[in-house]
Parts: sequence; C-alpha cells; structure tokens
Amino acid sequence: MSTLYVVPTPIGNLEDITIRAIRVLKEADFILAEDTRTTGQLLKHYEISNQLISHHIHNEHKTVERMIDQIKSAKSAAIVSDAGTPSISDPGFLLVRACIENDINVVCLPGASAIIPAIVGCGFPCDSFIFEGFLPHKKGRQTKWKAIAEEPRSVVLYESPHRLKKALKEMVEFLAPDRQICVAREISKMFETFHRGTAQELLAYFEETPPKGEIVIVISAKGKENKND
Repeated sequence: MSTLYVVPTPIGNLEDITIRAIRVLKEADFILAEDTRTTGQLLKHYEISNQLISHHIHNEHKTVERMIDQIKSAKSAAIVSDAGTPSISDPGFLLVRACIENDINVVCLPGASAIIPAIVGCGFPCDSFIFEGFLPHKKGRQTKWKAIAEEPRSVVLYESPHRLKKALKEMVEFLAPDRQICVAREISKMFETFHRGTAQELLAYFEETPPKGEIVIVISAKGKENKND
C-alpha cells in the first residue's frame, strides 16, 4: 500500500525538525510542497535531494485527483507546507481526505506548530483550549467575537501583522476589559516575543510599535484570567 507522509517543517529555527522527518523527506519518492522555493531551501540545508511538486491552496482543488494517481504509483510521498504542519491553516486537508477515501495509508508525523508554543508560553490555563485559526475577514466576524467573549476555554487565533490592531480594537469592543490577552510573535525565530496584558494595553503598545512577523493570539478563558484550575 502506498503511503502519504504529512511532514511538519520548521516555523522559524531550522533546527526545529525531527530526525524522522529528515529521513522521510530523503526516502519519499517525491515531495508535495506549498512553495517549492521555500522547501528547496530547507532541503538544501539538510542536503536532501528529492523531487518537488507544487501543491498549494490555489491548485489543490484542481490537482488532487492527479496527485492521488501519482501517490498510488509510488511507494511513498510526503507533503509539506512552507512552515509548520500541513492542513493547519495550510494546504493538505483535501489531499489527506482523498488519500483516506482511496485507501492510501496516511501517516502524520509530530512536529513544529505555532499553536502549542503559544498556548504553553502565554501562561494561561492550557488544559483545555480551542483553536480558531484565522477569523473571517467580514461575514461572521462579529458573531465569532461574541462567541469568544463567552468561551470558557482559552482561545488561540492566527493573525497577520497588518490586521493585528484591528483585532485588538475588536477585542476592546467585544471582550470584558480585564480579559487577558497574549500576542506571541515570531515563535522560534531570533526575535520571538510574548506580549501580555489586556486588549486595551496591547493596543496602546502596538499603536506605538507596529507589529511585524508571524503572530499567534491567545485569549484567556472567560472568568479565568489568573486562575490555573
């Protein structure tokens, strides 16, 4: 049976990759990559020479059937995104689902993801939390904020730097004023920072210091800002 390996790649520091992931990338018959240039740099760093095939959000709907045929004709294939674990706000879900439907074995390797370092490093209770990915840009956005305002668990969000201030302004509007927020920036990279405080405090900070880089937001659970139970 053919196997598709879902391989997490570093989200910043190139050392954040497992020995197993390196072996799989070397041994796979080919690698499906979100951006072949980005993945090519990673492979070069680890002296991996393998065929790269473009598989990204703009072509995955059209190419998934062809990819299934190629995987079936091979012993194994790997899929990677530019950073982190495929399918988590990145391409991969459609192909994984199609592989399962076509009796292709799917093996997902553990590895780098921005979610876990953010929720652990924020200092909020993390025994139970929800991941919302990127919030809708327009339709359904207010509804989502109202749900987060009542959420009894910590909430993890992805956000782009140029929309961070908008998100913080909405938190000021929809969340309780003492709700604790953590903005984790550039996780695992040289300029990694964790900024903690209320939405109003963080908004004031980022008004003075424009945010840059990859951002993860953690919002404390309703009514559990400083509790660890």
